[in-house]
Amino acid sequence: MRKYETLFIVHPDRVEERQEVLDKLTRLIEENDGGVLKVDEWGMRKLAYPIEKKRQGYYILMEFYGNAELPPKLEYLFRVDERVIRFIVVKLEDRYQPEAEVVAEAA
Repeated sequence: MRKYETLFIVHPDRVEERQEVLDKLTRLIEENDGGVLKVDEWGMRKLAYPIEKKRQGYYILMEFYGNAELPPKLEYLFRVDERVIRFIVVKLEDRYQPEAEVVAEAA
């Protein structure tokens, strides 16, 4: 398993549908033997440059773990979903064991 994080921007006119996007991502991650560790909604923020003539977007940061085959599947999902206007997926750790984190929290 590896640990990843993704930052994506939801189209400002489709903010009310952000939970559907999160549910779709979570379902894909869990179907591929991964898990979501943390979801941090940054909210509406100004973009560095206009995208599709929009100056704002809804930012969401998500930490998750999964196999090496998972990021390309997520990137494909981001590309075909018109609600997401920008995204990035970054590997945080090569070897991640979610069981070890649960044991550490319990101690």
